[in-house]
Amino acid sequence: MPFDARQANILPSMYQHTPYAVAASDGLALRQKVSQELQQEMLAANRGAANAQDFATQTRRMASLMREQYRLDFVDVGDWDTHVKQGSTQGPLANNLVNLGQGLAAYAEAMGEHWNNSLVIVVSEFGRTFRENGAKGTDHGHDTVYWVLGGAVRGGRLAGEQVAVNAQSLLQNRDYPVLNNYRDLLDGLLAKTWGLTGTQVQEVFPHSRPNALGLV
Repeated sequence: MPFDARQANILPSMYQHTPYAVAASDGLALRQKVSQELQQEMLAANRGAANAQDFATQTRRMASLMREQYRLDFVDVGDWDTHVKQGSTQGPLANNLVNLGQGLAAYAEAMGEHWNNSLVIVVSEFGRTFRENGAKGTDHGHDTVYWVLGGAVRGGRLAGEQVAVNAQSLLQNRDYPVLNNYRDLLDGLLAKTWGLTGTQVQEVFPHSRPNALGLV
């Protein structure tokens, strides 16, 4: 993260009148520049999406629309690009997960009896690295987990192909390997839920192999 004004003034002064003064000043300027560029990248990655704190408000509004007139809806939630100081049980990612869980619970409650006929899929646009990066975060990895919820979902379990996590199974020694194609999962779930034919689902995800993993 960028230094505040006080820190930015103190650090160069520590090396003032020494052979390292120029190097210290240049190093600080470079760090500030990289930090600012990273913040801009993370902001751009959100693409104007609502943040996780507002998610419950969004899901209650969405539930109202789904009960009355819609069969399909989508909400984009930002602030997940935790490259830096992600934290573990406490920190930005943990806070986002709490907000996500509360938003999903709010949606289920707002749907009332319609929840029994609902299907909710939580998908990330990028995976997570298994190993923490040098800035104490997990940046763009290859694989991730998908959450499937709903009144008719046969859940409470992990579904799909799995593998033991060790040095041999990690992709490039840092990422979870991709074992389940999300296109296959979405096609399978949509086909089962809406009674779509193989031709119809192929129009959405060409060359996919629908597989609902026994969830519906």
